[in-house]
Amino acid sequence: MARKLAALALLVALLGCVAHTCQAGYGFPYPLSSAKKSSSLVAPTLNYAHYYKTCKGAEKIVRDVVQEEIKRNRGIGAGLIRLFFHDCFVQGCDASVLLDKTPANESTEKFGLPNIGSLRGFEVIDKIKTKLEAKCKGVVSCADIVAFAGRDATYFLSNKKVYFEMPAGRYDGCVSSASETLFNLPPPFANITVLEAMFAAKGLNLDEMVTLSGAHTVGISHCSSFGDRLPRNASDPMAMNPRFASSVTRKCKSASSTVDQDFKTPNKLDNQYYKNVLNHEVLFTSDAALESSKTKRLVKQNLVPNVWETKFKQAMRKMGGIGVKTRANGEIRKNCRLIN
Repeated sequence: MARKLAALALLVALLGCVAHTCQAGYGFPYPLSSAKKSSSLVAPTLNYAHYYKTCKGAEKIVRDVVQEEIKRNRGIGAGLIRLFFHDCFVQGCDASVLLDKTPANESTEKFGLPNIGSLRGFEVIDKIKTKLEAKCKGVVSCADIVAFAGRDATYFLSNKKVYFEMPAGRYDGCVSSASETLFNLPPPFANITVLEAMFAAKGLNLDEMVTLSGAHTVGISHCSSFGDRLPRNASDPMAMNPRFASSVTRKCKSASSTVDQDFKTPNKLDNQYYKNVLNHEVLFTSDAALESSKTKRLVKQNLVPNVWETKFKQAMRKMGGIGVKTRANGEIRKNCRLIN
């Protein structure tokens, strides 16, 4: 039922976008295509210290590479968290987002409109996989690497404040389609109804949706992703405040086509995002939507010290269990970009 509601809610949003000739968050308006069914939400049992006997030190290898890359460019950390999210929401947490196109499949997830030109971190995953294959060939899945990297990026971007164990045991998927990205990944112009339905379709509740949205406290956005919010509409109660709208407009008219998602603490994973929501200093319609009557209370809760951090750990772990593949319907890839 949740899947049907998600598809219906998104279709309504898309039709509304077309009616108002708004710019979709991925550079141009969405085509209206049929909704795809989500993969199963019932995950097999994942476990902690999964590689202790088969590839001891695997998680340290992931952590060391992630730390090295974030020291070089903190934006990569935001990219790794987003990569984990975009992987899990399409086909489940199975590394299907990493697959390159081939003659047999010329349109994989990474070429879907929500992903193409904006997803980052593929080279980091490749680097980790190379090191792990050298240590223990054919043991660590790409899906687990993506999950570990998202966890470790959270740790380093929060200045080591937000750490949690991530269970493992995922297998890599063999299916990847660009067409599935549109109806599974929440668009930046989504209202609260669309957001609630799309997260519910993945087994995540309203509080978890608000909590995971807090990842927008790091990273950058293309100006095209919030084209529907500029120029500012003074009659919209959720519009950007005048000062913020003016600042963003100037930046988008400059040589750069990107802006920081959190202009206060752009390089730190913290709860500043929720202050920005209440102050009307967020970029996306989907961010501003959190000020709705259904979620405003949850936004305020996340301003209490340590509350959001604790909930974010739990939500990331839960998201990591979406649509997990097993030996029966997955594999351990030799190369994260290609099916064996």
